[in-house]
Amino acid sequence: MAKKFAVIGLGRFGSAVARALVEKGFEVMVVDIDENEVSGLSELATQSLVLDATDEKGLKDAGVADVETAIVSVGQKIDVSILVTLILKELGVKEVVVKAVNSLHGTILKRIGADRVIFPEREMALRLAESFVSPKIFDYIELSPTHSVIEIAAPKTFFGKTLKELTLRESQKVNVIAIKKKIPIITEKGVPDFKEEVNIAPGADDEIAEGDILVLLGRYENLEKIGRM
Repeated sequence: MAKKFAVIGLGRFGSAVARALVEKGFEVMVVDIDENEVSGLSELATQSLVLDATDEKGLKDAGVADVETAIVSVGQKIDVSILVTLILKELGVKEVVVKAVNSLHGTILKRIGADRVIFPEREMALRLAESFVSPKIFDYIELSPTHSVIEIAAPKTFFGKTLKELTLRESQKVNVIAIKKKIPIITEKGVPDFKEEVNIAPGADDEIAEGDILVLLGRYENLEKIGRM
């Protein structure tokens, strides 16, 4: 049975999240007070509601309490997002994820029960900054104020060496959680091409080759050192 989501607030961020969840095969309820915003997703969503999200009875009658995760994205309306978060927790929604506009807003949301607080603009800014600092870094995920996950092109000094030989956990204090490799293939049309294979949780004897992408977990300062290699 597909996991059920509710997306409350259909601005740019909320709409993008709703579309992405639908594409991944989840059941998605969308809620917004603006009929135009709702109509834009009515053909994709499992359920579309033109509703004031601060209407507790309306949310309850719509079945919001039955979703596993609710994502709240109501723009700059800090008071509304706080009230909606309280209502969702009161209704018993298992996981409430809320978009915050600043650190104080995020702190308040956490204190009133939000299970996860996100700062989309800040996270995108951090990713962009990381790409400027090290062009070899392809993607960046902030896990906490101290740790992150990055995808990075394997440094030349790593080529031909196993993870055991590199001793990254001991020497650099980072963990290799996956290795992406480009494998040469011949297509059905007989044309040379490449396909990507992902080695999840690689072992000590796995060897790094030219063109590999490493997915690393660690503290920011230690990951930056790898990025400079």
